Amino acid sequence: MRSDELKTVFDQQASHYDERWAKTAPIRDALHFLLEAVFAELPAQARLLCVGVGTGEEMAYLAQRFPQWTFTAVDPSGAMLAVCRHKAEQGGYVSRCRFYEGYLESLPAQAPFDAATCFLVSQFMLEQEARVAFFQSIAARLRPGGLLASSDLASDVGSPAYEALLQTWLNMMVRAGIPVSGLASMRAAYARDVAILPPAQVAAIIQAGGFDEPVPFYQAGLIHAWFSRRVSSVAT
Repeated sequence: MRSDELKTVFDQQASHYDERWAKTAPIRDALHFLLEAVFAELPAQARLLCVGVGTGEEMAYLAQRFPQWTFTAVDPSGAMLAVCRHKAEQGGYVSRCRFYEGYLESLPAQAPFDAATCFLVSQFMLEQEARVAFFQSIAARLRPGGLLASSDLASDVGSPAYEALLQTWLNMMVRAGIPVSGLASMRAAYARDVAILPPAQVAAIIQAGGFDEPVPFYQAGLIHAWFSRRVSSVAT
């Protein structure tokens, strides 16, 4: 799926996105709980970059727990970003946020960030070179030693275990309220529009983007998450 098509899909889903995925909240909540521990040693006035922020769930979580942190939210979907902004207004932390509609490479230059989040974003980049370049663009905006927390769907799709795990994942989706009729299209989308790679290969892509060896800190079904530090110099 091309980037413009993906943007259209998320624009269409924005108004009901949180409601649609509400029953999968235990997966998200556990990730955020561990994310707080990953970021625990950041400065009291840390500056965070949230890439592909969507409706801003990780921002909402972190903003409530770290009242002096500031956030730059980046997303190509204006509709998703509008939901993110509204959530920040309702949560009382909008004054600590900047919102940028567009892709990361077009974000105006500014002081380096202390940390970045990037959840379920790079998986939509089907070409490995583009995926490495994406992580390079994140690294270029972090201070040396800055932290990246990222997640993607990951598995060895050629293994028997993948089919069993995928079926379990789809069973979970049904219990989360996704219609059974939509499972075939979801399975097809995973095969066509999502670059589901073995976890070690995703970690290698992150590292090639300018980070130390990523540390896996979370897994739930197909979702894997890593944290890693920006190396001292990054190729541009």
